[in-house]
Amino acid sequence: MVKQIKIKGPIISKDVKWIYDLFEMDSTTAFDVENELPTDGSPIEILINSPGGYVDEGSEIYYLLKQYKGEVTTDIVGTAASAASVIAMAGDKVRISPTGQIMIHNVSGGARGDYKQLSHQASVLKNFNKSIANAYMLKTGLSQEKLLDLMNKETWLNAQQAKEMGFVDEILFDTSNQFVASIESGMLPSDVINKMRNMKDKLLKEDEQAAENNQISNELEMAKAKLKFKTLEVENYVKKY
Repeated sequence: MVKQIKIKGPIISKDVKWIYDLFEMDSTTAFDVENELPTDGSPIEILINSPGGYVDEGSEIYYLLKQYKGEVTTDIVGTAASAASVIAMAGDKVRISPTGQIMIHNVSGGARGDYKQLSHQASVLKNFNKSIANAYMLKTGLSQEKLLDLMNKETWLNAQQAKEMGFVDEILFDTSNQFVASIESGMLPSDVINKMRNMKDKLLKEDEQAAENNQISNELEMAKAKLKFKTLEVENYVKKY
């Protein structure tokens, strides 16, 4: 069975997780994910339902999944917002529930001080936006300019939009378009494949029955030959005496 790791609740740091645990609230840290990664490089599924959280923790989880030696599938089972959307991009295969959502937006943070300090903080936040956009670029192939614009607008994507824009590879439970992207792809439609599989099973059963019938026929012929031989032996014996 494939190992499943849940990214649920806010993405937080290890030093405040005890507070969430105290109030029995869902939360995820990079430490949690690292501790759950198998040591044998076996395939894993990451189930994501998170509003996001700390950028640095999300970035670390993204790294942990990207450098993992086994196959990683990320499933967006609810919401993958903000830092959680970055984590979703780490999958070798990214899937989304038909009811799932992805949200991407600008990094936010607080600052105090004079205009120089506030201007510096603004510059830092802009650089963080570009860093996050890198994860989206690697997955979607969209330009940095396009992605930064989407982030600036705080963009929410449903399952179909996420797939069309390249944020996900597959919509879960949708078998109609998992394997055939278009009728011009050169691939057979799924209904044709299913019919051929059924036909193959039928032909195999017929071949097995035919082989069984041939075996029975051969055994009958062999029995007849033995009987005929015995009959000749008896006749020769009678004639001799």
